[in-house]
Amino acid sequence: MADTDWPGCGKSLKGVILDMCGVLYDSGEGGGVAITGSIEAVNKLKASDLELRFCTNETQLNREAFVDKLKRLGFDISVSEVFSPAPAAVAVLKERGFRPHLLVYDGLLPEFDSVDKTNPNCVVIGDAAEKFTYQNLNEAFRVLIGLEKPVLFSLGGGRYYKEGDGLALDVGAYMKALEYACDLKAEVVGKPSPTFFQSVLNDMGLQPHEALMIGDDLVNDVGGAQNCGMKGLQVRTGKYRSSDERHSTVTADGTVDDLAQAVDMILKQRH
Repeated sequence: MADTDWPGCGKSLKGVILDMCGVLYDSGEGGGVAITGSIEAVNKLKASDLELRFCTNETQLNREAFVDKLKRLGFDISVSEVFSPAPAAVAVLKERGFRPHLLVYDGLLPEFDSVDKTNPNCVVIGDAAEKFTYQNLNEAFRVLIGLEKPVLFSLGGGRYYKEGDGLALDVGAYMKALEYACDLKAEVVGKPSPTFFQSVLNDMGLQPHEALMIGDDLVNDVGGAQNCGMKGLQVRTGKYRSSDERHSTVTADGTVDDLAQAVDMILKQRH
């Protein structure tokens, strides 16, 4: 059931931004599985007059491979609709003249083909999964600690996400380890960065108050959107935990069972 504090913004709403893992699908073997009703919910949004974008911190695949995976699950999604941290990071690296040491999943490496990686003057980490070994983390530490002005970019700041067999540590946990070891503050590219959310809004041609973010992560999805001026709705799928509804600093504008229920309520408010 939906909470009574459901955000009454349906009539003024012009766009919806959807998180992906935990909202559309759950990760796991074979590319994961679509969450019940989510494929139909996306189709309903696309058939409406609302702008729709997808915002993810996925950093194990490049965008093309990631979208192909979602299409195989049954989703009608194009690459141009998906915003992820790696392309944004590449733009930052080029603009500021950084040459990265990469600690990312092999599937993401092609995103950085156009970036000079000789003699690294920064470190970029993403969700490297099993590549987060002591050896690889220590190598990234040594690059940072050897720089006069160490710079660490993290592709997202999530603590954990849901796999098919349970919760899994996300990049934020390893980001914090390097922050502590090197006495620095990482620059997060991706959710919950306001700059990242603003880039999605710019592409939609909307102001923050005209858009709604729907995600399973209270801090990075909901809180990040709220810090940008948007409404944030949490679904009780993916990494959602009941303790989220008692969080000390972030309160969702509404909480619903799943994306299907959220979309039905949004469209009902618009009629």
